[in-house]
Amino acid sequence: MIREATKEDLMDILDIYNDAILNTTVVYTYKSETLEDRAVWYNQKLDQGYPILVCEQDNRVVGFASFGPFRAWPAYKYSIEHSIYVNRKYRRRGIGASLLKELITIATKKGYMTLIGGIEATNEKSIIMHKNFGFTHSGTIEKAGFKFNQWLDLAFYQLLLNGPETPIED
Repeated sequence: MIREATKEDLMDILDIYNDAILNTTVVYTYKSETLEDRAVWYNQKLDQGYPILVCEQDNRVVGFASFGPFRAWPAYKYSIEHSIYVNRKYRRRGIGASLLKELITIATKKGYMTLIGGIEATNEKSIIMHKNFGFTHSGTIEKAGFKFNQWLDLAFYQLLLNGPETPIED
């Protein structure tokens, strides 16, 4: 079941996110977060009008997804970058795809033009999933990060949406 996240989901979200930080190259940071860190993140997303979705199975959150601004400058307001994380025990079950599909629906309804995914370039499963939804490769930044004693390349994939009916500058 995919639904909007609540504060009660934050511990499961934290566990999934910290596992990604400590054991994968999908997050380019080194130290795990606290529950307080995730609460700040949660409140900022909600205050800014961005979704936080969770996938619930077996009475627990097994994945989460969100999007937010791609860049802080006003002209980027129709471009957003998303992130999706799935509990390691529940991967390869279509949870990431289900979350991505819902993010695309929300982003389209909100009038965004471009949905962007920054993917560690060797993460073939994520790249294939994004391509299956129509994302196209828009460039790779070589050696963008350094983690686990290796340089990481960051590949960008984008999906063009319908955009706003009447784009405005403000």
